[in-house]
Amino acid sequence: MAAARVEYITPWWVYWLHNVPHLDLTLQPRSSDFQPGDPGYRQSLLFWALVIAGCAFLNLLFITIYLLCFCCSKKDESVETKRPRSCCVTWTATVSGLLCCAAVGIGFYGNSETNDGVYQLTYSLDDANHTLAGVDSLVSGTTHKMKESLDQHLLRLNEIFATHGDYVQTLRFMKLMANNVVSQLSSLPSFQVTNGQLSAFARQVSFIEYYRWLSYLLLFIVDLLICLATCLGLAKRSRCLLVTMLLFGLVTMLLSWTSLALDTSTAVGTSDFCVAPDKFIMNMTQDQISADVVHYYLYCSQSLKNPFQQALNAFQKSLSTMQIQVQGLLQFAVPIFPTAQKDLLGIQLLLNSSESNLHQLTALLDCRGLHKDYLEALIGICYDGVEGLLYLGLFSLLAALAFTAMAGAVPKAWKLILARERDYNDFDEEDPFNPQARRIAVHNPNRAQIRSFCSFSSSLGSQASLQPPAPPISAAPVAEYMNQAALFGGNPRYENVPLIGRGSPPPTYSSTYLCVNEDSSNIYGNDIPA
Repeated sequence: MAAARVEYITPWWVYWLHNVPHLDLTLQPRSSDFQPGDPGYRQSLLFWALVIAGCAFLNLLFITIYLLCFCCSKKDESVETKRPRSCCVTWTATVSGLLCCAAVGIGFYGNSETNDGVYQLTYSLDDANHTLAGVDSLVSGTTHKMKESLDQHLLRLNEIFATHGDYVQTLRFMKLMANNVVSQLSSLPSFQVTNGQLSAFARQVSFIEYYRWLSYLLLFIVDLLICLATCLGLAKRSRCLLVTMLLFGLVTMLLSWTSLALDTSTAVGTSDFCVAPDKFIMNMTQDQISADVVHYYLYCSQSLKNPFQQALNAFQKSLSTMQIQVQGLLQFAVPIFPTAQKDLLGIQLLLNSSESNLHQLTALLDCRGLHKDYLEALIGICYDGVEGLLYLGLFSLLAALAFTAMAGAVPKAWKLILARERDYNDFDEEDPFNPQARRIAVHNPNRAQIRSFCSFSSSLGSQASLQPPAPPISAAPVAEYMNQAALFGGNPRYENVPLIGRGSPPPTYSSTYLCVNEDSSNIYGNDIPA
């Protein structure tokens, strides 16, 4: 095929996909020839989709077992919060995010390439439909002129030239030439059925391609949103967001495997067509168009004879003969029969229009136009289309791996977040280095101010206890105070009862400060021994 037509060379990736094993569901080898109507061939394409479906099942089974084992395993919660595996979780999440972004970039390129290839295919099919429809229109229009319009003029001229036998004989000869033109036009193949099939196929391909392109675009956006939301959940330490993204990631992973199965089957089938497209087209059109015509358009070689050349030459000769006869009648018959001039000029105009149609028909029937459309369709579907499908398959595989890694990292991140929250709750709330205390200070400033005041008062009491005791002013208040202390058994916790006399104990005994709990109205005291 490459030697006969150097404009199209089958790419290497098409040969590679064409040479993959073709097995039916019973694991019996099948022919790799493109035969979409053969059930065995369809099973060979379905086989690869089922193989990828098995890989997806194993992937999902592995993730399920991993999650079950992770949930059932018991970890030592007394380990410090800064665990060595936290770095592993961070790197796993980072690598999975980068892998997802790379997969989406590859997918965008593959989706664009596939869309360009399919667009070029549909554009070439529409152009070929336009050419074939033009051929049918010219043939039908010229035939109608020769059968009806020309007959009307000839009938009126027969009445005018009824008394002149030579002119009537000329009109009969023109009628014979017109019938010859109609016969030659009838010998041309009708492309009406082929045109309808190509038009329906182009519309169907355009419809499927639009929704395929849109589905992949939405899948790319969902993948990016899941990656961004997972990173946000790790940064905010939101367990709810992480679990939600884990579920969405598993669903997207299954969609990635599904798209990989469809892309693989489609790429293999398209490659089988691209290896030998001429053979398939000739087998498909053998009941509608002759093999010589199909061969002429598929290969379009200079050595090939135009199958329409004979009919077009006979058409040209008949028109030339009729124009010569009309010119003779205009020159010799009109001076004798002036009323015949109008019909003769009408016939001359009809012949000129038919000759113009002949030139257009010759150009449309030439193989170069349709062969160009055929080559562009092949290049679009076999180069850009199959290449784009390979990139989309790579995207699906990378996306599945990325979400698998993400599914492994999210449970570990859950454990780390839960352990850190427990460690924060175990810290002293008054510890200035505790993030939990800082959050309490932010959300409840009154409580923080009270604790700061209590700590400040306690520090003052400690400093006062270190100073030397001041000499008593009189002994009477001291004696009264000591009597009260003896009354309550000398317990320092009863020092906060109303005092006698001066209202405060001597500084040499203790320093007491009072704090009010924000959660209740009880008064408690903190004692700092002297």
